Amino acid sequence: MFWQHRRRLAELEAKYRLPTMHEMTDFVSSGGLMAYGVDLADLFRRAPVYIDKILRGAKPADLPIEQPTKFELVINLKTAKALGMTIPPALLLRADLVIE
Repeated sequence: MFWQHRRRLAELEAKYRLPTMHEMTDFVSSGGLMAYGVDLADLFRRAPVYIDKILRGAKPADLPIEQPTKFELVINLKTAKALGMTIPPALLLRADLVIE
């Protein structure tokens, strides 16, 4: 539900000057301040391995549950500037993506 309204949420965040942290990059691309969460592209790349095992006869209940291993940090500098915030250089260096 929130993903569908991410642009509206970004507008409200800007209107009320709320620094926000999200879990998906799409929210930051739409105007949110930061996101830290699972790298969805990495998860989608790993999914075919499970599909292949199931199609070859493995029982889904017998397959191990995997935890995500790759996370991404995304920062929107335009939003930070609009909020009057300065993002520390050390944090910018750790970011996987910085939107200017």
